[in-house]
Amino acid sequence: MKTPSYSCKIEAYCSLNPSEDPTKVEQSILNLLDDCKIKKDKFSISGISERLESLEKIYESIHSKKSQHSLRRNMNQNLDHHTTWFYLNKQAAFANNVAICEEADESPLGPIKIILTSRNIEEIISWLTN
Repeated sequence: MKTPSYSCKIEAYCSLNPSEDPTKVEQSILNLLDDCKIKKDKFSISGISERLESLEKIYESIHSKKSQHSLRRNMNQNLDHHTTWFYLNKQAAFANNVAICEEADESPLGPIKIILTSRNIEEIISWLTN
């Protein structure tokens, strides 16, 4: 399916545990979001993009695994005005896989939180999960 041209801010955020290698956590984010800008501090790493195309790897993976319903439920539960979010497993992302987490504690080292903000958020949820 063609990626829509809606304006959107996409942020992938995760905490950085003392035992983790920051370059591996950064790679986990880059494995999920194509073409994002990485921001680091002592306790977290985030990737930011304003291109919906950055979500294509997540889109393709959830459609191949037929996990759209789970993602749609998460995104609708977390919807607040123009913003929604969902969790992905950090270790799976490092292995270049997309694994949705229902709860933060499903990812032993903490999840990657994907935050989407757009005036067209309902349309983006529909595109990503249909």
